[in-house]
Amino acid sequence: MHVRILPFGVLKESLGADPFAFDLPHGSTVADLLGRLGVHAPVLELLGIAVSVNAEYAERTRVLLDDDEVGLLPPVSGGRDLQHSQNANVVRLTREVIDADGLIVAAKQGGDGAVVVFDGIVRNNSRGRQTLYLDYEAYEDMATKQMSGLAAEAIERFGIRHVSVVHRLGRLQIGETSVLIIVASAHRAQAYEASRWLIDTLKKTVPIWKKETFVDGAVWADGEAFPPGYAVEGVDGPAA
Repeated sequence: MHVRILPFGVLKESLGADPFAFDLPHGSTVADLLGRLGVHAPVLELLGIAVSVNAEYAERTRVLLDDDEVGLLPPVSGGRDLQHSQNANVVRLTREVIDADGLIVAAKQGGDGAVVVFDGIVRNNSRGRQTLYLDYEAYEDMATKQMSGLAAEAIERFGIRHVSVVHRLGRLQIGETSVLIIVASAHRAQAYEASRWLIDTLKKTVPIWKKETFVDGAVWADGEAFPPGYAVEGVDGPAA
């Protein structure tokens, strides 16, 4: 059978930047696939990654089917320009400059007592090196779905009214907004808590990656480890 492999982030260095087809015996699992891919990429490079099947996180025991789309997702950095859920949350991936002021005004309603804004911007240095610019890429179908799920979960978990989550893709210059999170709520405590939870969880689980270009080179940024249950562990070598 054939599956379609989508490498992301740093895995493009060893597996190539473009999606590719991969042949597997029928009945193969995610673990079997990773073992065979170890021939083409160092096995250690596959440790700690997560795997998606058809834009959903998958466990290593998942049995693959013909024509499945398999994403190889290293720890994250943290079309579908706009989606609205039933509670009017705004979720957006965009390659345009983020209009923070406009989004903040649009988020407010008369019953809100607080609007908390997290505006993540590109700084001019990282780990003691001067940064020139950043490039962000995403597994867009999956990232949009994950962001929408986080927004809905924040509403239920913290009792807030509205969430906006907007993330920029492509090349960003120093001082530009990379991610904007807006939480509107009747009470400030819930708004603060939800905002912190949203950015922390997004940075760990939503498949978006960052490449940093410095005056003396470029690297894919090290992401935070996936939460328990996401990352694939114990990658075996190919079957004899």
